Amino acid sequence: MKIARLLYDNNETYGFIKGDQVSTKDEITYLTGVPIPQNVKDFLFDGWYDEIKGKINDLPYGENISKFKLLPPIPNPNKIICLAFNYVDHAKEQGLQAPEDPAIVIKPRTALNGTNSEIICPDFVTQLDYEIELALIIGKNCKNISTKDAADAIFGYMILNDVSARDIQFKDKQFTRGKSFDSFAPCGPWITTSDEIQDPQNLKMTTKINGEVRQNSNSSNMFIKIPEIISKISKVMTLEKGDIISTGTPAGVMLNKPNAVFLKDGDKVEMEIESLGILSNTIRIVKSD
Repeated sequence: MKIARLLYDNNETYGFIKGDQVSTKDEITYLTGVPIPQNVKDFLFDGWYDEIKGKINDLPYGENISKFKLLPPIPNPNKIICLAFNYVDHAKEQGLQAPEDPAIVIKPRTALNGTNSEIICPDFVTQLDYEIELALIIGKNCKNISTKDAADAIFGYMILNDVSARDIQFKDKQFTRGKSFDSFAPCGPWITTSDEIQDPQNLKMTTKINGEVRQNSNSSNMFIKIPEIISKISKVMTLEKGDIISTGTPAGVMLNKPNAVFLKDGDKVEMEIESLGILSNTIRIVKSD
């Protein structure tokens, strides 16, 4: 199932997506008789989704998705955890070897952004870059989870663009500030539940900038695979319901390229991961104070 956070007429709701049609929270409540909660995190992780899952096929899909603004699928996650250099092809293009253990960066939740929204970048950033990533949503609290049990902790998947200010990275000699600007974590367009993804380690991934293909890879190129990522991170920190883990980017970013063409005002960024949809955003450079 595809589950989206939706905005219409300044009112937030959520619903199921089928093709270009939507079954909203109110429609779901009316048809099932189940008084599902207003907050999407409560719905997803406190048993309500499981309660109505068997009735999903009977739902009406009476609204067109074009009626709604799609919001970041998870509001206020406790953690957004991003992996660095976790694709063999990306590490190789940087002259590096993929690390044996997850090299992680924590993004603030204020960086979250939805599809069809602008990525807002202050004009003092001179090297704005993109990173397509397969992101997973943690569905239950876990600590020291085994690789064998890790798949059971995944509620679903989505696309995340780990937008990065490379000049800030180089200046700071670490990643956090350059990846933490407001709007620098576009994600979505919705959550696709894990039962719909037969093999998350074999998904085609493509980034286009103004229609030009810049990244063209597959999640099979991950060095540390998803169960091991979850297990290893859970040995460091407790993973909580609604946490986002973004599993790294493949080759094709502008980082360290001799004739790099960084993102500029008005550029359209389109990211597609097989079975997960398309994440589309426009770059907007704004004057800083």
